[in-house]
Amino acid sequence: MGSERIVTASGFRDKPLWFNLINSAWKGTYVFGSKVKLEKDHLIRLARKQTGLQDFGQDFWEEPLERLLYAIEHEAALHPVGRFITQERMKSLLAIRLRAAEAFRKNPHILEEELYPVQLICGLQRTGTTKLQRMFSADPDNRVLLSWEAINPLPLSDQPSEVEQRKKAARLSEKALRLMAPGFFSIHPVEFEKPEEDILLLDTTFLSTTPEATMHVPSYAAWLEQTDQSPAYAYVVKLLKHLQFQRPAKRWVLKSPHHMEFSDLAKKYFGDVHYIWTHRDIRESLPSFLSMVAHSQTIFSDKVILERVAAHWVRKTQYMLTKGIQFRRAHPEEKYTDVMYQELVTSPMKVLDDIYRFGNPISPEVRERFIKTEKSNQQYRYGRHHYKLDDFGVGTETIEDLVQMYNGFLNTLKQA
Repeated sequence: MGSERIVTASGFRDKPLWFNLINSAWKGTYVFGSKVKLEKDHLIRLARKQTGLQDFGQDFWEEPLERLLYAIEHEAALHPVGRFITQERMKSLLAIRLRAAEAFRKNPHILEEELYPVQLICGLQRTGTTKLQRMFSADPDNRVLLSWEAINPLPLSDQPSEVEQRKKAARLSEKALRLMAPGFFSIHPVEFEKPEEDILLLDTTFLSTTPEATMHVPSYAAWLEQTDQSPAYAYVVKLLKHLQFQRPAKRWVLKSPHHMEFSDLAKKYFGDVHYIWTHRDIRESLPSFLSMVAHSQTIFSDKVILERVAAHWVRKTQYMLTKGIQFRRAHPEEKYTDVMYQELVTSPMKVLDDIYRFGNPISPEVRERFIKTEKSNQQYRYGRHHYKLDDFGVGTETIEDLVQMYNGFLNTLKQA
């Protein structure tokens, strides 16, 4: 490994001892056949057994799942708990596809409805996107994707209590994450009734950047960049239509850095889009995100190489930023609002007033809601997140090209 630093699950101060003991004991039983199977046909059988359904729909594409499972098996080095979590997540995503196909078969009129206009928060990771989305959720006209909906976007049954079933499942997921990685909440609080990234809906197509942010899957990540993402966006529109059928509003507020790479597809499939681009000094946001990725990966693997995390995401960040800038320059007619991180932190209502300039002004009632929500989501309520670029073997000179490119772009915005 040379000078590479390997962070094991026990290497993170917030990793509980019991978590490591379970992994160690479980791995010792592999000789008796206890290793969790991550095979496509096996996962499909589990999902069909769980739901009692067979049909995934005509738009189900198996290759992304096959590519991802190959990369996980040959590259990710998952520990036993990581394999179990992955199996359960894959099974859940497949079950969503089965339930969705059945729901659309029974209620085809849902797909004939228009998708709400979309306000798309598409800044890079760690630039204030979560804070902004949570403030947006205070406006009852805004339809946000809540965490419990992201985990189960389709009803689990026809019973009146089914919403509570979904919330209960999400609450258990939140508690499990707190137990496995309590320090993660100081980086990104995952709360079951709060808004969440719609990339979790893209996960149902197995075409998303979630895997490369939580595992080492370079072959899958490389394949994904060269693969048309249209099937993913087309399918997510179907899920969004069902979600707005379940809980109506007037407009969607979606959020994921993933969309920066695919601004063109967002426009093609979402239709009426208002891009909201959050900006922060890349020398602050990038190390914060690298730390988040490293913490995420230890939930799944005993072998997290910090330099490898940095090598992947420094290049990937520059690639995403390049794609986002190229689209914006090629489409000056599109609606964009730029949000500077420091202004969002110090003057959030000024930021919201600027965003709402494309529609009706903020009413006094909604303004009060915004202020209350902003106060309830204060920074550091779960502790302070500590990170440094050189923790990952990266010096400022390594990201100089990225810094210069981003700063040059920001300068052109100021001059416009």
